Amino acid sequence: MGKERDGSPVPDEVWEEFLRTSAEGTGDAPQEPSARAREEAARRRTAPPEPAPWRAPTSAPVRPRRRKGWYVAGFAAALALLFVAVDPGGFIGWSGDGDRPGPPLAQETERPTEAPPAEGDGRATLADPFRGSPAARWASGTAGVTVPAARAVGWMTKEEVAGALTRTRDFLAASGLDPAVLRGARPERAIALMNPRQEDARAFVSTALGTPGEGHDPLMLFSRFDPAQARLVGDEVRTRGRLSYREGSLGALEVTADVTYVYPVAPAGGGDEVVRVIVRRETVVSWDDPAKVATEKGTFTLLSYKLDMTNGGCGEPTGYFRPQFGGGAPETGANGRTIDPYARTAPVAEGGTRAGCATATRS
Repeated sequence: MGKERDGSPVPDEVWEEFLRTSAEGTGDAPQEPSARAREEAARRRTAPPEPAPWRAPTSAPVRPRRRKGWYVAGFAAALALLFVAVDPGGFIGWSGDGDRPGPPLAQETERPTEAPPAEGDGRATLADPFRGSPAARWASGTAGVTVPAARAVGWMTKEEVAGALTRTRDFLAASGLDPAVLRGARPERAIALMNPRQEDARAFVSTALGTPGEGHDPLMLFSRFDPAQARLVGDEVRTRGRLSYREGSLGALEVTADVTYVYPVAPAGGGDEVVRVIVRRETVVSWDDPAKVATEKGTFTLLSYKLDMTNGGCGEPTGYFRPQFGGGAPETGANGRTIDPYARTAPVAEGGTRAGCATATRS
């Protein structure tokens, strides 16, 4: 404690500062505290002051710094980029009225070893006719048909093999994807690619299209719907399959086409009910050497054809697919056979499902 003057003690720190600055002779040395100041200091030591009451600010409030907002926006943008990098096909775990499909599948280059997984329970609609189907991730039209690289085979050069593979795919488009043919028109472009000198094949096509029946069903080769019974939904047919080839008889190029087609259809009279007709064809053709086989340039000889289909009708052949509407189960045959129409793990069975039909495990 500093010395006392007028009976009032002076705080030590104040007194020491006074002595120091006085000794140094600075012009701004503190003055000796007055008696009133000493009294106030003594009062504060014995009774600290009451806290001052809160007052509303009289000036404008301080604006928040914007830098924090930029940090938040930048963090959100970084999260968005992370989601795109990790899940480019869509949001992880997204679900709604039917699961969102994943990214498109890579082309099929060989026979798969397992059936495609389920794609959710969403029902097909006019706006989304492939919802809930593995075909939601398939390509459209001929883009879903893999054409292998060409090499010289038998009597054909590499370039000729490439041309034959392209024309084989053209046949698939003309027989299973042509919009006019799907609406019931005669498949003229497809027929033009068939060897006109192959009498048995020409007779089959003529009879099947003119008077379809057992043993003469045009659906074995061509996809057609009766426009009075069903209409196609949208402008897409989803496909999955591939071409393969080898050297055949007499040095011919033998090509096998194994393709599954998914057709979404609705009742011809209107309404929003959508069902799918699923068709798998395995067709083998031969591009023969004209010097050895009676044929025409640019045409193939038909060797074999097999068909699996679901929800296309199981009654007497009419020349058209006849899907079942009204919410009932698709018409089935009496053999009790069931198939997964999306499975492509085995060849099409001899006779296919047209000879008795089968019940589909999914649509």
